[in-house]
Amino acid sequence: MKILLLGRSGQVGWELCRSLMPLGNITALDRMQCDLSVPDSIPDVVRAIQPEIIVNAAAYTAVDRAENEEELATVINGTSVRVLAEEAQKMNALLVYYSTDYVFDGTKSCAYTESDIPNPINAYGRSKLHGENAIIESGCEYLVFRTSWVYAARGNNFLKTMLRLARERNELRIVADQYGAPTWSRNIADVTSQVLHAVQQQRRTGGTRSSIYHLSAGGITTWHGFADAVIERARKHAASDSIITQRVLPIATEDYPLPARRPRNSQLDSGALARHYGLRMPEWHDAVEMCIDECLDAT
Repeated sequence: MKILLLGRSGQVGWELCRSLMPLGNITALDRMQCDLSVPDSIPDVVRAIQPEIIVNAAAYTAVDRAENEEELATVINGTSVRVLAEEAQKMNALLVYYSTDYVFDGTKSCAYTESDIPNPINAYGRSKLHGENAIIESGCEYLVFRTSWVYAARGNNFLKTMLRLARERNELRIVADQYGAPTWSRNIADVTSQVLHAVQQQRRTGGTRSSIYHLSAGGITTWHGFADAVIERARKHAASDSIITQRVLPIATEDYPLPARRPRNSQLDSGALARHYGLRMPEWHDAVEMCIDECLDAT
């Protein structure tokens, strides 16, 4: 099985380099080797490798900056994804794409399912929905995974920011009226690998199931609850001497204005993954603790 992985240096891509190894021969590329901001360069890269599976973990993810760079975000998350999908369709390859809870407006009172109609309220969400639609319209075989509040032990993310601020500030003020589930990049990569293993078996018997799946950690919290869990775990670690934060105070979204609007409700129902593949995501709190221990063990 030949696999082309794009975005190998990102939070999810880094973990995919490990989790996809048992499935076949992986060609893992970074932005220098395949730049999604230049769509015309993509076909030559794909055709040179002739993959059976394309896993696109490359993306424009700067949510607030996207408000001023929507054209660039749409090129990377939409236009280039259309090119990838068209190439996948031509060579009968499977395309894997990572989308986001931000394709929804957050007005639903419970968790979003795959059948709910997207209605993004910011430029980033619109760009990712553009990619989803491009894939479906291409006619290629695909798996789209919508995930939420992604964090990792590397890169720039909310968990890493909280660990840094915990060493710098006595008090943190964190939004407490947006709801979702923090999702570890390692869990995303591992579930992707397990689904692709099942897809390999399906392909041998003559068919696969193209679909959108929600891939988010179990449970629910707020950004404040997420921050509080990070600080609490950090205090219990052997490296806790450097933690000076004493209070994590809840605030309203209006008290922390940002360029991009955020959905108040980012809950994603991952039940379809369990029904179709027997896979359940771990509870967000358990995964956060494991990631924090990994971060602090490395300091």
